[in-house]
Amino acid sequence: MADYGQIDSVTIAPELPARAPEPVAERGESLFARHVSEFMRAPGAVGGLVVLVALVLTAVFAPWIAPQNPYDLSQLDIMDNVLKPGEKLGSGITAWLGTDDQGRDMLSAIIYGLRISLAVGASSVLIACAIGASIGVLAAYAGGRVESVVMRIVDLQLSFPAILVALVLLAVFGRGVDKVVLALVIVQWAYYARTVRGSALVEKRREYIEAARCLALPKPRVVFRHLLPNCLPPLIVVATVQVGHAIALESTLSFLGVGVPVTEPSLGMLIAHGYNYLLSGKYWISTFPGVALVIAIVAINLVGDRLRDVLNPRLAR
Repeated sequence: MADYGQIDSVTIAPELPARAPEPVAERGESLFARHVSEFMRAPGAVGGLVVLVALVLTAVFAPWIAPQNPYDLSQLDIMDNVLKPGEKLGSGITAWLGTDDQGRDMLSAIIYGLRISLAVGASSVLIACAIGASIGVLAAYAGGRVESVVMRIVDLQLSFPAILVALVLLAVFGRGVDKVVLALVIVQWAYYARTVRGSALVEKRREYIEAARCLALPKPRVVFRHLLPNCLPPLIVVATVQVGHAIALESTLSFLGVGVPVTEPSLGMLIAHGYNYLLSGKYWISTFPGVALVIAIVAINLVGDRLRDVLNPRLAR
């Protein structure tokens, strides 16, 4: 006899619709690929990156791209001085951007000057970033008096205008590419120290740092293998933007006559060299190097601003 007090839930329960599978992240997509995808969504940043890559390649391959070596005296002719844009030199080369008072092709001079400006800006940023990041992360990890002393030095450094500090340093060191790089490193290291210190204060409270301490790992390993790599995103953004600042500062110093020597002129030196000819109608000697400088700085800033938004989602617009 059947027991009607028991209900067979399997036979009378209504058939439920199958649950849709939860979305799964696309396989093979890494964090780097996602950042690249987000970066490519900004046309201005992509355009800036293309221009920046083109400028870097032009600077690297300057001896093969430039129509003339503007600092090889055997290729210069004083009779070719201050030619207008589009006129031909005695050697048959077309001076698309004109020539200066020494007969140098301005297009070639800009390409070689861009090489000096980018090299000085990039090398000074790399060295200052390495020094400032190391000091900042060590100060944050040590804490106490060490952190207080370091940050007071950073505050003192940042309280003075960068151009004033650089002028004083170059007045002591003298002129030269290496002297300019050293002055820019001394001026810039404090920016990276402050940036890394702020990120390190947050990161050092996380569980992976506590786990590293519990494992009795050496302090240098905890700082440089675990703490510092997790502070890189804001550091990359600051370093990218500071390249533009370093190039602008170097150009200002060269324009004032205390930067790179005449034998290794940057864009700032070319602008200063043609400044005296602006009122005489020979605008191209100073204007075209200035346009090249503006294009380089704007391209770097566009890339840096987009990297800031990509690496820090809180600031994404």
